[in-house]
Amino acid sequence: MIKKYNKIAFSGILALNLLFANPAISQHKKGKQTKQLKQTDINYTQYVNPLIGSAGHGHVFVGANVPFGAVQLGSVNVFEGWDWCSGYNYASNTILGFTHTHLSGTGIGDLNDILLLPVSGKAALTKGTKEDMATGYGSYFSHNNEIVKPGYYSVLLDKYNIKAELTASERVGFHKYTFDSADDAHILVDLADGIGWDRPVKTFIRKVDETKIEGYRYSAGWAADQRIYFAMEFSEPIANITLHDSTAVVRGNGGEGLKMKAVLDFNTLKNKQVLVKVGISPVSSENAGANIKAEIPNWDFDKVVKEANSKWNKELNKFQIKGDEKTMKVFYTSLYHTMFAPSIFNDANGDYLGTDKKVYEKANFTNYTTFSLWDTYRGLHPLYTITQPEKINDIVKSFLAIYQQQGRLPVWHLMGNETNTMNGNHSIAVIVDAYLKGYRDYDTELAYEAIKKTAMQTRDGMDYVQKLEYIPADKMLESVGNALEYAIDDYCIAQMAKALNKTEDYAYFTKRANLYKPYFDKETTFMRGKLTNGKWRTPFNPLSSAHRKDDYVEGNAWQYTWLVPQDPYGLIDLFGSEESFLNKLDALFLITDKVEGEDVSPDISGLIGQYAHGNEPNHHIPYLYAFAGQPWKTAKLIREIDDKFYSTKPDGLCGNEDLGQMSAWYVLSSMGFYSVNPANGIYVLGSPLVNTAVINYKKGISFKINAIDNSADNIYIQRAEYNGQPYTKSYITQEMIAQGGELKLYMGSKPSLTFGVKKENRPN
Repeated sequence: MIKKYNKIAFSGILALNLLFANPAISQHKKGKQTKQLKQTDINYTQYVNPLIGSAGHGHVFVGANVPFGAVQLGSVNVFEGWDWCSGYNYASNTILGFTHTHLSGTGIGDLNDILLLPVSGKAALTKGTKEDMATGYGSYFSHNNEIVKPGYYSVLLDKYNIKAELTASERVGFHKYTFDSADDAHILVDLADGIGWDRPVKTFIRKVDETKIEGYRYSAGWAADQRIYFAMEFSEPIANITLHDSTAVVRGNGGEGLKMKAVLDFNTLKNKQVLVKVGISPVSSENAGANIKAEIPNWDFDKVVKEANSKWNKELNKFQIKGDEKTMKVFYTSLYHTMFAPSIFNDANGDYLGTDKKVYEKANFTNYTTFSLWDTYRGLHPLYTITQPEKINDIVKSFLAIYQQQGRLPVWHLMGNETNTMNGNHSIAVIVDAYLKGYRDYDTELAYEAIKKTAMQTRDGMDYVQKLEYIPADKMLESVGNALEYAIDDYCIAQMAKALNKTEDYAYFTKRANLYKPYFDKETTFMRGKLTNGKWRTPFNPLSSAHRKDDYVEGNAWQYTWLVPQDPYGLIDLFGSEESFLNKLDALFLITDKVEGEDVSPDISGLIGQYAHGNEPNHHIPYLYAFAGQPWKTAKLIREIDDKFYSTKPDGLCGNEDLGQMSAWYVLSSMGFYSVNPANGIYVLGSPLVNTAVINYKKGISFKINAIDNSADNIYIQRAEYNGQPYTKSYITQEMIAQGGELKLYMGSKPSLTFGVKKENRPN
C-alpha cells in the first residue's frame, strides 16, 4: 500500500530534492570528492546498424538524421500495410522517393512529407506499384546496393541507374544524386504523397530563381492540421520547371493546389551530379531558407556526412560499454534509436508554430514535438535524465508551452497537434521525474499548475477518478487500462505536492493513486472490469484480448494485473502474501496457454508465457521479483528476453520501437538496471549484459558499472561493492549516478539467496 511505505519513499525523495536542487552539491557528498573518470571518445557509430528493427513490427525509421533532428530524410517504399508505418520496411524492394519527415516505431502512419526523386527519361506523375515500376515513378532496388550509417544513407535506383546519397543537419536534408548521363537529369518534387493516414489539404510550389524553389504542404491525418514549409537550393541551375496539380498542368513558375508536383529539368551536369539542400520549417519558407544558411551554408556533402557522424558519436559516447559483439551492436543501435524523438520543432532563430496555430517568435528554448508518452514515460524519459541532462528542461518547457496553448498537457503530441492517442496523462510523470531529480530551470509553479489542471479533466473516465470512484466498465471501454495509468500519474502528482508542501493536494492525490485497488479481484487474482452495480464484468477470460473493445489497452488481464509500478508493495498486499504474489508472477511467465480473441492486438508480441515484451506496459514486470525478495528470477528473465527478442537482424525487435522505448528498455537493462517506478529516481538491478559500462553523466562526472566474471553462465549477482564498500541493495539511485563512482557486481552461475533478499535491501 502506498500509505504504508510513504515514510521511506518520501524521505528518499526529500533527500533527492536537497541533492539536486543545487547541482554543485550533487558532485560532492560529506566533503568527499566524487570519483572522476577521464573520457576518451571512441568510434561507437561503427557498431550501429540502422536496419535493426526495420523488418517485422519494428517500424523504425531508416535514413539520414542527426540526434533529435527535425529532418529525418529517408526512402519511402510502396505502402503495403501496418508494418510500413515509418515508410520503410526491409521486406520491400521498391523506392518511390526520399521524404524529409518520418515516424520511428509508431503504430500509426503519418508524415513522409516533401518527396524528391531523381529520374532519367520521362518523369511519370503517378506512383509505381509493387508489381509495376515501369509506368509510374519509383524504382526497384537491392539491399546489396544500399548503405545505411548514422547520418548517411545511399542506394542505387535500378530503374534510372542513379545513385542517391542522403545526409542531414537538424533542420536541413542534403541530397546528392549521381546520374548515369550528364544531359538526361530530372528531379520530381511531389507534395501529394504522404503515408498511412496522411492526406494533403493544400500544397504550394514556387520557383524563386534558377537554383531555388520554395513552398509548403498542409495535410490532415494523425496530426489533424499539419503545416510544413520548405526551401530548396540546387547546386545546378534549373533549366525548366513544369508544375502539376496531380496530373493537370499548372502554368507559370508557381501554383497552389491539392496535390502539387514539379518536374525540374537540368541540362549538362558537372560530374553528372546534382546536390539539393532542403530546409524545413513549421513557420515559413523564409525561415526554411534561413535554416539552410544557418546549418549547411556550403556545398560540401562529405563534410556534412562527417559532422552528422560526429554528432551521433558524441551522443553514443555518453555510455561507454564493453561486451560481446552482439551486445555491442544491439546496445549502440538501441542507444541510437532512443534519439530520434522527441524531435526539434522550431527554427534556427527560435520560431515555432504553437498548438493554437500561432507563431511564437524567437523562443528562448528548444521546442520539441513527437511525444509518444504512453510508451516513453516508462523508460525512455528516465533514461534521458541520465543521458540528456541539457535537454530535460527544454522538454518540460515544451510541455508547458503546449499546456498554455491547449489548456492541458500533451498526451501524444505531433507537429503542433494533440492526437489524444493512448491512455493516461504521462507528461505528468515526466515533469515530476525531472523535478524530483533537480531539473528545475522552468517555471515550477506553472509546472505544478499544469499537472494538477491536467489531472482534473473530465475526459476518458477522469470524472469518476475525481470523485475517488472506479471507472465503470459498462460506461466506457478500456476502463481498467485507463484507471491503472491514471493511478500512476496521480501518484506522481502526490510526490510533487509533497515536495512543495501542498499537504491537501498530497492527501487527495494519494487517495487517487490508490484507485488501482478496486479493480483487483481477490478471488481470481486479476485486475478486472467492474460494472456500475459493483459486480465484475462477466464472462471473464484472463487470456482474452479484443483490440480497443474490452477493459484493457493492447493487452489482457494476465498482462495488466501488474501495472502498478508506483506501488509494488501495495500490489503484493492485494495478493495477501508474498508467496501468493510470487506464485502468480511465476505463472505469468510459465503459462503455456495462448492469447485468445478474434481481434487480438498485434502489439501483444514477444511472448514468454503471457508476458508480452513487445508492448510497453509489460516492461517493468520482470523486475517485480526484486520487491518480493527473489531478484535472481529477474536476472534469468533479462537474459532470456535478450536472447529471444533482441538481435542484430532486420527483425531484431519483437514489437514496435515506439520512438525509443523498446530500445530504452534494452539500454538500461543491459547495464543491469531499469526504472520500474518512472518518477522516484530508483533503478532496480537485474542482470548486466555488458561487462563494463561507464556512464558519462556530465563533464567530469562518470559512473562505472563493472560486472566481475560476467558471462552467459554467470548471470546472477552474488554480491556488490559501491566505491569499494559492500553494497547490499537490489537497486541503485539517480543520486549514485549523478555523484559518480563505481559499482562492482560480482556475478555467478547460481542464484544468491542473500543478495537483495532482506526487506531493508529491497527497492523503496
